[in-house]
Amino acid sequence: MKSLAPLAEQVAGRLIARQETIAIAESSTGGLIAAALLAVPGASAYFLGGAVVYTKTSRAALLGIGDAEMKGLRPSTEAYALLGARTIRDKMNATWGLGETGATGPTGNRYGDAAGHTCIAVVGPIERAITLETGSPDRAGNMEAFAKRALELLVEALT
Repeated sequence: MKSLAPLAEQVAGRLIARQETIAIAESSTGGLIAAALLAVPGASAYFLGGAVVYTKTSRAALLGIGDAEMKGLRPSTEAYALLGARTIRDKMNATWGLGETGATGPTGNRYGDAAGHTCIAVVGPIERAITLETGSPDRAGNMEAFAKRALELLVEALT
């Protein structure tokens, strides 16, 4: 997680300077994005909360996204990452929401995405969504790579 610290510090500094807040809905990163942001002293000034939304059950319980909201969507897509980001932002009344969904490995997911696939979205005054493909089956390595790219996307959005 030390490799994530410089990016988390940049995000924290920008959010604090702008007096803005963030909420996180992450899946395949398992809480690494939230942990990196919370490791920065003063996190209570900008971090409102987060959820690890790893299953259909957790998606319904934590975000209130059921089958009706998922009609025409599938997890592990940019559209789904945007839905997660918008939903957590709105639920937490934050300035920014971040959504992440993917397949860490060592195999792909049931939706046909290969290991090393993630979609990340940032929603706030601007919206951005990206797809990252590492091409690696290394579960822990992918989790860190996904979290790093999510923090980079936040820095870009806050610039």
